[in-house]
Amino acid sequence: MISIIIPVLNEVDNIGRLLTHLIENSSSKNISEIIVVDGGSTDGTLDILRPVRLQKPDRSEVNSNQSKGLDCARPDIKLLSSDKGRAKQMNLGAKHATGSILYFLHADSFPPKDFDQFILNEVQKGNQAGCFRMQFDSNHWWLRLASWLTQFSWRASRGGDQSQFITKTLFNDIGGYNENYIIYEDNILINELYARNEFTVINKKLTTSARLYRKHGVWKLQYHFWTIYVKKWFGASADELLAYYKKYVC
Repeated sequence: MISIIIPVLNEVDNIGRLLTHLIENSSSKNISEIIVVDGGSTDGTLDILRPVRLQKPDRSEVNSNQSKGLDCARPDIKLLSSDKGRAKQMNLGAKHATGSILYFLHADSFPPKDFDQFILNEVQKGNQAGCFRMQFDSNHWWLRLASWLTQFSWRASRGGDQSQFITKTLFNDIGGYNENYIIYEDNILINELYARNEFTVINKKLTTSARLYRKHGVWKLQYHFWTIYVKKWFGASADELLAYYKKYVC
């Protein structure tokens, strides 16, 4: 069984659509629960998340769930409150998860149909951790190329937007996400998985938002992401990475 863990902070525009997407594209027999961990949202996200035992939405009403709250087909959505910080939020979600497989998902990333079965198939083959390949919701040629490259197992093509499945046993053995990292926490865990040769890429497309690229510009943001990657490669601390991110990306 899979526990889906979604850290959120002011995701009113995405979380309702994502939860509906997860329900409609997976089987309840494979999902232990969907755990949403809020880091202190102030934009109405919690208004969507609080009703967890309502009737399945009429498809014509799905797009209006932002103002009315989320109508769920299954009563297995849990809401937790946490200190701000994705690593802290995801670790808290993992602590409360009952499934033997953890699936960490960003609020603006939408996995493919039957994603749950794809994950189970990999675990049954002995692959304890991995992700989906990714595509951005943008036609910009660079983002299309970057998306295409995520089908390969290269470490440089990895990132948290591609989602992360990992057995709970392996996650606990590693020690979870490093909470010293306010940014780059996904990559720290991925580095550890690659070091253990415990990573596979499922060749099915997850769609993620290019909203940061639209906000900052593709080349400017890509430059800053590359800089953060290189800084970490040369030994920059978690605080140094955060300071750079706050200065140029936030």
